[in-house]
Amino acid sequence: MTELPSARGAEVGRRIGVGLMYGLWKPRVLGAWRVPASGPVIFAVNHSHNIDGPMVMGVAPRPTHFLIKKEAFIGPLDPFLLGIGQVKVDRDTTDRTAITQALGVLADGGVLGIFPEGTRGEGDFASLRAGLAYFAVRSGAPIVPVAVLGSSGKPGRLIKALPPLRSRVDVVFGEPFEAGDGSGRRTRKALDEATGRIQKQLAAHLENARRLTGR
Repeated sequence: MTELPSARGAEVGRRIGVGLMYGLWKPRVLGAWRVPASGPVIFAVNHSHNIDGPMVMGVAPRPTHFLIKKEAFIGPLDPFLLGIGQVKVDRDTTDRTAITQALGVLADGGVLGIFPEGTRGEGDFASLRAGLAYFAVRSGAPIVPVAVLGSSGKPGRLIKALPPLRSRVDVVFGEPFEAGDGSGRRTRKALDEATGRIQKQLAAHLENARRLTGR
């Protein structure tokens, strides 16, 4: 039987994230009240910088279990990320263990974080992989779009791979929405249609977040 990611670990991760993110940068969080206070939720986060995941973990009102590519689990980061309830995923295969763990998080009423673009890019939700639709339709969990803006601007002076220390990073949470059409169908066609619906919602949220923050 597959062991579920630790809910207590994710809470520890959230506390570490709070300390680090507010200590190193100046997050401005908008719309956190839209996140359902309980029950399963999927955060769909745009991904343009390495700090996007930790930033959402630190500012979200609930502990988050992110699906993270296995390549990030190197050296001491491996036991640390597993210890704070994150989910290791092999993107090159159908990773049954990761799928079971992710669905288990949602069945348990937890928050699953996904970068639906699959990899770091422009962070504009232009190309979505089908994983997000699969988890949303299969679990029935609402999706909350999350836009992280300001993390991928100019590099920091001290550490080029990070945004400038004490710079402002905006995190905007959107309205929860259902990905499925209400029929409960999980066919390839249903998932393709759900992916199309999700893409429209996420793109609209990103545009709104940019307008809201002036980014």
